[in-house]
Amino acid sequence: MEANEAQELREHAEHGSHESAMRPVAFTMSVLAVLVAVTTVLGHRTHTEAVLDQNKATDQWNFYQAKKIRANNTALTEDVLSVVTLADKDAEQKIAKRFADHQTKWAADLKEEQEKAEALEVKVEQAEARADRFDLAEALLEIGLVVTSVTLLTRSRIYWYFGMVFALVGIASAASAYLLK
Repeated sequence: MEANEAQELREHAEHGSHESAMRPVAFTMSVLAVLVAVTTVLGHRTHTEAVLDQNKATDQWNFYQAKKIRANNTALTEDVLSVVTLADKDAEQKIAKRFADHQTKWAADLKEEQEKAEALEVKVEQAEARADRFDLAEALLEIGLVVTSVTLLTRSRIYWYFGMVFALVGIASAASAYLLK
């Protein structure tokens, strides 16, 4: 065997050992890529949930406003009727009672509609907070993936460790999205 061939075999053996040493890094990168994809999808779905809940809250506030307008119209009509005298006193009392009953009903309905709208707004805020956590998790996982990939270029495992730190914080951020109430 010539010196050239021996040198070539040694280099090939060293190259093979470097490849096997980088397998965990490559596997980590694959796992991080999957986690980035999953976190991205969860973030998008949570943003969509927030938008849909915001639409429901807007519709509920519009419903509240319509009922408030009806209540105001009923109050105005009641005020007009209070200055008008009818020849039939029984009819006047019946009409006055009917309007008073409507006002009581509208007041109860308004409170209920307002509570529903406010509950929907709370849901929007919760979904937005979860979406923010998923967005942060996505960014941290992507940073972890990129930093980890530097390990393949430099053959220095310190980048792998730094990438793992970013990835773990990203995973914690994604998990914390489920802990929000």
